[in-house]
Parts: sequence; structure tokens; C-alpha cells
Amino acid sequence: MQNLFNRCDRAGTGVRFQRRAPLSKRIFPLLILSALSTGHAADAPSFGALLQQAQVNAPQLLEQAANVRAAGADARQAGAWLNPTMNAVSENIGVSQAGVSQRENTYSVTQPFEIGGKRAARIDAGQRRLDAAGAAARQTRIGFASDLAIAYATAEAMQQRQKVALAELVRARDDLRAADALVKAGREANLRSAQARASAAAAEAAVESASANATGALERLSALAGAPEPYSRIVHPLLGTDAATRQPPAAQSNAADPPALATATAERDALSAQVRIEEKRTLPDIGVTLGMRTFGYTEQKAATIGVSLNIPLFDRNKDGIDAARERANSAAMRVETARLNAVAAHRSAMAQVTASERRVQAAELGETAALDAYRLGRIGYEAGKTALLELLAVRRQVSEAMERTIEARLDRVRAIATLSLAEGRIAFGEAP
Repeated sequence: MQNLFNRCDRAGTGVRFQRRAPLSKRIFPLLILSALSTGHAADAPSFGALLQQAQVNAPQLLEQAANVRAAGADARQAGAWLNPTMNAVSENIGVSQAGVSQRENTYSVTQPFEIGGKRAARIDAGQRRLDAAGAAARQTRIGFASDLAIAYATAEAMQQRQKVALAELVRARDDLRAADALVKAGREANLRSAQARASAAAAEAAVESASANATGALERLSALAGAPEPYSRIVHPLLGTDAATRQPPAAQSNAADPPALATATAERDALSAQVRIEEKRTLPDIGVTLGMRTFGYTEQKAATIGVSLNIPLFDRNKDGIDAARERANSAAMRVETARLNAVAAHRSAMAQVTASERRVQAAELGETAALDAYRLGRIGYEAGKTALLELLAVRRQVSEAMERTIEARLDRVRAIATLSLAEGRIAFGEAP
């Protein structure tokens, strides 16, 4: 490409093209200014490192961790024994016989005992709810990793689009200078200079738009990861072929038990355990009472013992049992729905990954062809054999081809993240 910018003197035209700095050197100052506009934020770490940091920073993951701890505390609480009851009764108050008080004081402790497996059912339900909370937390972790991968790749894609826009601006200004030189030499009409100037102005607007999009994507990535300050740029690529295809073998995937299905199954089991609790509420609780009675008129003491039993005469919890069973039936239907959706999602994700790989290959070939076409078009324009409008069209095709390559790579990351979610894996080869 540098031979396009070498100084040349066309015989009989007086048009001279001065040597220009390489493309990378002309873009570098623009990139520096763009980086300074983002403030003093730090560069984003690699995706793996960012995912590890998010485990202790991301509010979404911290919320699920708190839910799991709460479910664990509930499960431990479910095994607690019922508390005893202390009773104090005074009888014959104010009654006397022959001047002697007939008052009797009884102090007793009643301990209720659950029979028929009530406590065991309660413990089992608490454990089931803990399992459901754990499954939901795992689903959140895997879904969060997929979302983070997409956000990371999107920020990188916006950053690359910003570079494409800057490169397009450099090419537009080069074409403008060439057009002005040809107009001054009388080889082009003034209209061509105006067209080139309009194209350069559009390229400047595209740079501003791309910079804003890149900043917004980095802000969203920082917020999702729970970073205290927004990141300034992506320095560890994820869109590249080596990073994006780093996946475990298909035989190790867990497509048969995706997170959504595992969560639905655990919730169904928890509600089924609640049905057993409701069924056992009709069983009576036995209370054993031990106490001591004192006689005020003799100051003697006597032990007391008693047994109490609640009778499920009016409330047999029939509607409570029916409600619990219906909730369990609803959960069972959600499991079936999750299973069907999981199968469909996995097949679709596999097809999307395969298609995305082909789109990336086609886009990369198109980008190479567009760059070569622009190189030939620029040579032809400087030689007076290619019209300016044709050169501008070819230059737009270069940017569009680069945009298609970036979008195809971003779609590949999305497809791989979706497949990881469908198979119950953390995106890009990390352990769940």
C-alpha cells in the first residue's frame, strides 16, 4: 500500500503526490486522542481474568450467592426441634380452710414431639430448596459468563469498528488531497473535489459515532462485571479465531442436562417435598408434660405428668394439600417445557456455530478482495484511468467488508456463548 503514497510526477500534468506517512502512523495520533477522551480508566483484563474478578464483584452473582446462603440457613433451620413450653398455674387462690390457705402452685414443662415423619419431611424439603437454589445459582453463573463473553466481544468489536472508521477517515483525506491536486492540474472538475470533501466529512462523522459506540460498550461491560471504574479499551482479543474456537471436545459437553432444565427439575422436587409436608400437617403432635405441684397448706410437693394431643377435627388441611399438589404439577410441566426447549436450543446453537464459522471465512476473503480492489483502484485513479466516484465506491466497499468481518466474528462469539449455555458450560472452555 505504501507505493500508493510515494511521490510521483505524471508527465504533462504537473500533478505531484508527496510521500505520506504509513497508515499506522497516521492513525496512531487519532487513537491516542480517543484513548485520552475515556479518562484514566484501566485496560480491561483478559476474558478469563475478568470472569474471575466478576465472581466477587458482579452484583448479579453476589445476589445468587446470597440466595444460596439463605437457602442453606433455611435447610439447617428445618432440622431444629420444636421448642418446649413452660407453664405456671396457681389454683385455689383466696381459698382457706381453718385459716390455712388452700393455694396450689404447679410448674411444668411441655415438650411437643412430631410423629409420622413430620420433621424428616421438613428437613427433606429444606434440602430440596437448597438444591434448587444451587441449581439456580449455577444457571446464573453460566448465563452470566455467556452474557459477559458477548459484552466483552461487543466492546472489542466496537473498538475495532472505531479503528476501521479512523482508517476510512485517513483514506478519505488521502483521496481528498489527490482530488484537489488533480483539480488544480485541470484533470478533474471542481465537482470531484466537492464530492471528495463530502466523503471526508462523512468519514469524520462515522469516527465520532464509532467512538461513542465503543465508549458505551465499554461502560456496559464494566457495569456487568461490577468494575468500580469503566474500562478504557480491550487489549486481550476474544474475537480472533484462536480465542473464539477454544472449546472442550463435544464428548465432554453436558447437553443432556442444561442449566435451565436442571433448575426446573430441582424446583419440581422442592415443590413435591412441600406436598409431603402439607400431607403430614393432619397428623397430631404429642406433647409430654412434666411438672411439680406445691401445696400451700402443707408445703408438700408432688410430681405431675401429662400427655396432650391435638385432634385434626375441623382443619384437615385438604385445600392446603390440593394447592401444594397443583403447584407440583405446574412445576412438572415446566420441566417438560424446559426439556423440549433445551433440545431445540442445543440443535439451533450447533447450527449457528457451524454457520458462523463459514460466515467468518467468507467475510475474511471478502475483506482481502476489497483491500486489493482499493489498491488497484487507487493506482488507476492516480494514473487517470479510474473515476473518482468509482474510487469512492471501492473505498466504501473496503470499510463495509471490514465491518462484515467484525460482525461475523462477533456473531461467532454469540453462537459459541449460546452453545455453551445450552450445554451447561462456562463460555470459552472455563469450568462451571
